[in-house]
Amino acid sequence: MRLLIPLLCLSFTAPFLSLPASAQVAHQPDPVQSLVPNAGRSAAAVVEAFHRSLKVGNIEAASALLASNALIYESGEVEHSKAEYASHHLPADAAFAKVTTRKVTRQSGNADADMAWIATESRTTGSYKGRAIDSASTETMVLRRDGNAWKIVHIHWSSWK
Repeated sequence: MRLLIPLLCLSFTAPFLSLPASAQVAHQPDPVQSLVPNAGRSAAAVVEAFHRSLKVGNIEAASALLASNALIYESGEVEHSKAEYASHHLPADAAFAKVTTRKVTRQSGNADADMAWIATESRTTGSYKGRAIDSASTETMVLRRDGNAWKIVHIHWSSWK
């Protein structure tokens, strides 16, 4: 079993490495802040790539990391598919991410062969549409293996000041 986990991580990482350069982020967890074991790090890298894609405004790259039936919970609203999210909140989320700074304060998660979960605590600061932003956030992402790649099947975001 010990040999299987590194091999699984390598197979999940390869599709991530083929993302556009603007969406690639090397996952280098801070040992104090990250509680994601090796088995979940490739899934955490996909979560990071999603956020990096938003930060640089690459909506296509962010969307490519979502399963077609992804379910997104945000601020009490629900979007029931990647297409619904892409046509509603995804552009606004990218615009927000471009002008604010998100600092991950803690991350945990895990994965098995086909499913993973990554839970992230963060603080977002900056200014958006003339409004000062300083909020704490929690995020849970559930990912499912689709061939050799992880796809995000569920996002749940909560924020408060």
